[in-house]
Amino acid sequence: MTGIKTVTSFKILALIFTNFCVGNAIGQSLTNTKINGYRGIWFQLNQKYEYGDKYSGALGTYTAKHVPLAIYAPEVDKTFFVYGGTPSEDQRYLLCMIGEFDHKTEMVSKPTVVYDKNGVDDPHDNPSILIDNAGYIWVFISGRGTTRPGYKYKSKMPYSIKEFVQITEEEMTYPQPRYTDFGFFHFFTKYTGVRQLYFETSKDGITWTDDKLLAAIPEKEGEKSGHYQVSDIYNGKLLGTFINRHPNGNVDKRTDLYYMQSMDFGSSWTTVNSIETPLPLIDLDSPAKAVDYASLEKNVYLKDMGYDANGNPACLYIRSNGHEPGPKSAPYEWCITKWNGEQWQTAVVTTSDHNYDMGSLFIGEDDWKIVGPTEKGTQDWGVGGELALWQSQDQGETWKKIKILTEHSALSHSYVRRPVNYKAPFSFFWADGHSHQPSKSQLYFGNFDGDIWKMPYNMTEEYEMPIKVK
Repeated sequence: MTGIKTVTSFKILALIFTNFCVGNAIGQSLTNTKINGYRGIWFQLNQKYEYGDKYSGALGTYTAKHVPLAIYAPEVDKTFFVYGGTPSEDQRYLLCMIGEFDHKTEMVSKPTVVYDKNGVDDPHDNPSILIDNAGYIWVFISGRGTTRPGYKYKSKMPYSIKEFVQITEEEMTYPQPRYTDFGFFHFFTKYTGVRQLYFETSKDGITWTDDKLLAAIPEKEGEKSGHYQVSDIYNGKLLGTFINRHPNGNVDKRTDLYYMQSMDFGSSWTTVNSIETPLPLIDLDSPAKAVDYASLEKNVYLKDMGYDANGNPACLYIRSNGHEPGPKSAPYEWCITKWNGEQWQTAVVTTSDHNYDMGSLFIGEDDWKIVGPTEKGTQDWGVGGELALWQSQDQGETWKKIKILTEHSALSHSYVRRPVNYKAPFSFFWADGHSHQPSKSQLYFGNFDGDIWKMPYNMTEEYEMPIKVK
């Protein structure tokens, strides 16, 4: 397929809904139907090493480059969240799902299939979420390069997950949409030379700008480039992104840390200290570079980012000695790099045992927290583990483990995600599963007091209470 966005005409939306309903009735598609429970997808990459797959496990809330996965909407007192699901425990193909938690009733709805991936089992195609100023819920379905397209879907009614309408079909991977004071902004990736970063904007979500190349840094002239990113928004206007780079496009050599930001809806970009950064970012030694990890021969695996009360950015990531799982690439150091107003500072929080262990960063005025699988689980050298809560009371400079959230678990907990505008008890959510062998995967949410609830795997009612497990 080409990179051109194919926009769905509203004149044929009724026909689309009719086709979906007919398809559901005869088993052709599950799009816009309900699933009777919260069932996460299990996946393995099938790149095998001595200590297991490069990564495998419960990847319903994967990847760290799908941002955000949940949003709290105070207008209806609900948290809406997306994830990669599957029809049943013995079926491993991807359904792009959305659910809701009602903070008034403390119940979860039956989840809706926004898009049936038609046999694809790869959670790289997982969704992300946006809610606009009118309350419409947008679900951005990731594609995979040019082989599988991405889609934008919009809820038929505000704050409703009952039905969704396809708006576009296009090439996009790792969607990171945000609703700003200026309109819709979308960071994403295209597999051009090898993984390059792009963005697009829209005033209404229907008509979008052409894709604009954000970053494509070759290490040497004529070589390929590659990047991953995490992103966030501050005060409705400031959009920022932390970026790593892949030398000659080699994702297994990902290294370095860059930061860029825009205050004017992507019209211009600067470093954190206001040095103009022309697009695309192609200079290896750009002033946008925050940390030189290539010279230290360190790999960088981005996890999350956020802003402090003054708009200073901070990034959570794991740095390691290589891409292979197991002791060869250890130590797997959880790091925070932050701008203190004058310079970049890096602190080590703790260590775990895998590059794809993933947690989230919560930045308060005087209280920073991390929730993630930093503790050893029952499956060594695999994705996930036991969850812990870490706290910093000096703006991320030093960290202390203050609570063990899970322990003695039969399966590993992985990919803990932070909802936008989170509200307890749905302060973070994640999935569990075996790190090395196909298994059932269930979804959970919790709060900073250490309370944990499991979402029902099987449901008979439209709304049911989650199961309190701690």
